[in-house]
Amino acid sequence: MLIGGIDAGGTSINCAVTKYSDKKPDIIQRTNIETSTPDESLPQILEFFKPYKIDALGISCFGPIDLDCDSSTYGFITTTPKPGWRNCDFVGYLRNEIDAPIGFDTDVNGAALAEIKWGIAKGLKSCLYLTVGTGIGGGAVVEGNLIHGLLHPEMGHILVRRHNNDDFEGTCPNHGDCLEGLASGLAIEKRTGIKGQNIKDENDIAWEIVSSYLAQAVVSYTLILSPQKIILGGGVMKHNHLFPLIRSEVKKILNSYLLKDELLDGINNYIVYPDLGADAGLFGGFALGIDALGQVRKS
Repeated sequence: MLIGGIDAGGTSINCAVTKYSDKKPDIIQRTNIETSTPDESLPQILEFFKPYKIDALGISCFGPIDLDCDSSTYGFITTTPKPGWRNCDFVGYLRNEIDAPIGFDTDVNGAALAEIKWGIAKGLKSCLYLTVGTGIGGGAVVEGNLIHGLLHPEMGHILVRRHNNDDFEGTCPNHGDCLEGLASGLAIEKRTGIKGQNIKDENDIAWEIVSSYLAQAVVSYTLILSPQKIILGGGVMKHNHLFPLIRSEVKKILNSYLLKDELLDGINNYIVYPDLGADAGLFGGFALGIDALGQVRKS
């Protein structure tokens, strides 16, 4: 059996095919498509999958998206600022041409599911995946299930306390100085006038500020969701020196309130980079496709 996976990001769309397996997927073929407009990008997705008779398809998608199966707009990308993609019927378009079960979720929920199936959280019942890139988003698996509800999680938009040395107004168009508005890659660039990857000095005050905000977020997620592993991915987290700063600040904020080794001496193995790296979202597509196939088999 063949499983198709899609990691739909705001800049590019990764598509791939793998054979069904309980082990970490081996990619048979893959391609990268520019996220231009639906009229241009969606036909290219179908063209890639056309040579394969896939048995299931999973889509890890940028959002916001509608995940309510009873909604008339299930499978839509909804209020995204991405030009052309607002109210796009992503799943419906593909379902018209692909005769297979389709799993659909946020890119970060997909990444969390993939890391718990095949990655650094394998064998655990819960984990949280936070991507820190141009924006910030989070997904979580709790007791083996992805978190859904009224909406999917929007972890990038929680409020955090201001760092004493930060007078930056924030970049979020809706909330200004929420977590994304203060600690995303875009916020780092706007705050410093330098793209994050070009800030080399590990002692730069920008990193102290960003790590403070991310640590506050990690503490909030830990106290509310109690995940067994917190995974921090995305372009910003490729700056390895951020991890020690965040871990140290998390311990400082918690102040030994939670007497668990994972939050004390074992924190280096609790707050971690994803095993699946930049492919976490794509493997999330595979995981969602496999789960969709499983649901069909049960019914």
